[in-house]
Amino acid sequence: MHVDELRELQLKRLQWTLHHAHRNVPFYRDKFDSLGIHPNDLKSLDDLRHFPFTTKDDLRAHYPFGMFAVPRERIARVHASSGTTGRPTVVGYTRKDLDTWAEVMARSIEAAGGRPGDVAHIAYGYGLFTGGLGAHYGAERLGCTVVPVSGGMTPRQVQLITDFQPSIIMVTPSYMLAILDEFEAQGIDPRSTSLRVGLFGAEPWTEEMRREIEERFAIDAVDIYGLSEVMGPGVAQECVETKDGLHIWEDHFYPETVDPFTGEVSDGGELVFTSLTKQGMPVIRYRTRDLTTLMPGTARPEFRRMRKVTGRTDDMIILRGVNVFPTQIEELVLRTAGLSPHFQLELTRPERLDVMTVRVERRPDAAHPSPEPLRHAIKDVVGVTVAVEVVEPETLERSMGKLKRVIDKRDNQ
Repeated sequence: MHVDELRELQLKRLQWTLHHAHRNVPFYRDKFDSLGIHPNDLKSLDDLRHFPFTTKDDLRAHYPFGMFAVPRERIARVHASSGTTGRPTVVGYTRKDLDTWAEVMARSIEAAGGRPGDVAHIAYGYGLFTGGLGAHYGAERLGCTVVPVSGGMTPRQVQLITDFQPSIIMVTPSYMLAILDEFEAQGIDPRSTSLRVGLFGAEPWTEEMRREIEERFAIDAVDIYGLSEVMGPGVAQECVETKDGLHIWEDHFYPETVDPFTGEVSDGGELVFTSLTKQGMPVIRYRTRDLTTLMPGTARPEFRRMRKVTGRTDDMIILRGVNVFPTQIEELVLRTAGLSPHFQLELTRPERLDVMTVRVERRPDAAHPSPEPLRHAIKDVVGVTVAVEVVEPETLERSMGKLKRVIDKRDNQ
């Protein structure tokens, strides 16, 4: 599709989405009316900036089904977030929505290097989390043989990869590291496996982690992006030919970036999505909290790219006036000799002053690495003084899904 044709399609679908949401979702009708704006006011794509944002708090406030735009009887499936910080956010899909989701996931797997007939090992969690089932139906749509392992039972993951000979693995990058460690613990060279490509998503990860995985596993490690509120995995995909950012499937999801503080449209900042084809639960200008920049397409030139997400507005730690992202620490950990990728950040406030301790495991082949190189690197690059504690391998808890990097104990002190 030529980019001009894509923009025409986006405008047509965006006008439909705004009318659909205004007509069928009281939240959007009230929001639009209170601002004195109507779907008919959208004459160009640029007019979208005049419409209101949607936030995670809005979804929680209308729990469970208040954001649905079709009768509940037409909802074929429901997914939800974990709800660890309050009410979960609930999303609903019609049968047509599920068909669209399978299509964009199949497109994503193909862009990552997957092909019909490949065996796909899916270690994302199944259930209310969208990762497992989203990957599953996309791989089936592409024509892959699906191994629906889900997360956990890491020794069994290694056994099934060894026995079933998959060429594709889909999993969070942090859990992929746990699988890598298990291969080595069993005395199996990870580079000897049948795996050819890994699609890693659901959490921010750095170029250093990509190199770590690719070198230890001899595979192409590519990024996949999605979020439940917009659809699930498959909103954007990094192409294996270039590995230079994620191409957004703009015929289904319209992207913007805004200043996270003012909400004004900007060249880079917080990523905002409006769904273009969702029937069950359309979202208008949903604030993802993910920080990125939009760029022209390369491997798929009609679709814009987003830079790899390496931080979220809600992941940002303000430590004694300095903004710190866990991915900044990850990048420095992976550059430091003798330290493994497994680390956690512990925040305490012993005497009215915030203190961050970086607890990081040593690599099994490193006897007693000093914490000083990492401590100095964090001070020089990030600009904050932290404590660094190097612990033994297998000390820190492994994650089977999204990794919890930050342990905040400040409220308990």
